Amino acid sequence: MSEGTSPYPIRRVASGLGFIEGPLALPDGRIMFTDIGAGDLNILDPRSGTIALFAHTGGGPNGVAIGPDGAYYVCNNGGLGFRKRSDGFIIPVPGSRGDDPIPPCIQKVTRDGVVTVLYDGCEGQPLTAPNDLVFDTAGGFYFTDSGRHSGRMTDLGGLYYAKADGSDIVELIHEASAAIPLTLPNGCGLSPDGKRIYVAETATARLWAWDIGGPGQLAVPPDAATPNGGIFIYNVSGHARFDSLAVDSAGNICIATILGGGISVITPDGNLDAFIPIPGYDPFPTNICFGGDNLDTAYLTAAGTGAIYEVAWPRKGLRLNH
Repeated sequence: MSEGTSPYPIRRVASGLGFIEGPLALPDGRIMFTDIGAGDLNILDPRSGTIALFAHTGGGPNGVAIGPDGAYYVCNNGGLGFRKRSDGFIIPVPGSRGDDPIPPCIQKVTRDGVVTVLYDGCEGQPLTAPNDLVFDTAGGFYFTDSGRHSGRMTDLGGLYYAKADGSDIVELIHEASAAIPLTLPNGCGLSPDGKRIYVAETATARLWAWDIGGPGQLAVPPDAATPNGGIFIYNVSGHARFDSLAVDSAGNICIATILGGGISVITPDGNLDAFIPIPGYDPFPTNICFGGDNLDTAYLTAAGTGAIYEVAWPRKGLRLNH
């Protein structure tokens, strides 16, 4: 994994942006994305390259998804600071909460841009850094909380399930529920049949899966071989980290690979099918979504250079539930 040539046609459709995340294909062909440092939700028209501010959430908006009511649901990590390195790449500043911090939360943003807090804690414990989310067919959503470093202490975060109406939230995997819980859980996505959830760990560059027994229920066997009850799928060899992900129609898990400079395409049985490098190299590819008329166009956020790329994907992406 390194700088190279993409096997698929790829073009840059936006540049000069901040540390961006959360691409979301809208029904009209435009792409919503987040600017973590600015605390903004923006919308890109990839045909014209025009970008418009949709809503200011404050904090650090990360992953975004459309809910059953048509509203936008945002994982807000509470805020992160960034700086530009001498080589021009934008990088996070460890320990910084940015210029407009808020309590970490799940936000709901209406179609006219009104922002409200849906959840900011679970079972008496505050959320620490909500990162990515995916809705199921029942109208609820799974989301990851990446945790946070503070001095020599680390909150490892976990995996949650919540209802879109704000009425219920449960912890599925967290520090109290596993001998070795998830380490910086980041991207999450569902298999095409909705019976398995995938979670990528950033720090370890591991991809895990859990079978789903019902909405918000993980089917973890009592004699699970792994401390967190998950099914190990894949681990990057070499120095790289995983960020957010999307699943294609064939069930492949397409993961933004930090330091690798592109997208790792992992088969459901745990093999590396392909690696798609970002032109010119960007150390911080953060996310991917599928859009276009036939869901065969991928949009990649390259946060290190503040750019968005459009890729002619060889397969259709998986249609999201809402």
